[in-house]
Amino acid sequence: MKQGKFITIEGGEGVGKSTQIAGLRQNLISRGYEVIVTREPGGTPRAERIRELLLENSTEPMPASCELLLMFAARATHVENVIRPALERGAWVVCDRFIDATYAYQGGARGFDVGLISVLEKAVLGMLRPDLTILLDAPVEIASARARLRNQASGNSDRFEREQQAFFERVRTTYLERARQEPNRICVLDATQSPEEVGAAIGEALRARLGKAIGDSG
Repeated sequence: MKQGKFITIEGGEGVGKSTQIAGLRQNLISRGYEVIVTREPGGTPRAERIRELLLENSTEPMPASCELLLMFAARATHVENVIRPALERGAWVVCDRFIDATYAYQGGARGFDVGLISVLEKAVLGMLRPDLTILLDAPVEIASARARLRNQASGNSDRFEREQQAFFERVRTTYLERARQEPNRICVLDATQSPEEVGAAIGEALRARLGKAIGDSG
């Protein structure tokens, strides 16, 4: 049985990840693939409980080291209990954020030592890396305005969404730097376009980066 493909969707708040993940899922299902859509932090009952700790607004400050280790604790159970088994049985996995988010949020934005992040990455992931990462990019002021509208509609915002603009500027800068370092894996798309245009661009990226695999659904 062929190994499945691992696709991650990355980007800051308000870039439209959820909409594009839903479209990508339907695209792949229509080609005959088993598709697992998951997210980080989260993806398993245990990891979802860790997610709640990470996102909750609390009067107790969360040190950067605590945040980082919780991220990797959630990732460890997610990888071993969902992602690896799915890939091994030939399913395609689409994940809302993954390791690049840790470098962007905990590394770039929080200023945590990227050397330690790299050590934890190797310990938890081994050789596992996404086959393709779609980075949805938009200026922070545009993405933040979208996120505010979304939060007003839902009536709440989490601990990360309440950060200042400078935090999200650092997130974006780090994401784009990682894309420059790994252009063969990370495809940057303009998220200020219409959802339909972004969806079409994702389809083109799939054909360009994973053309042989995407064309063989048997």
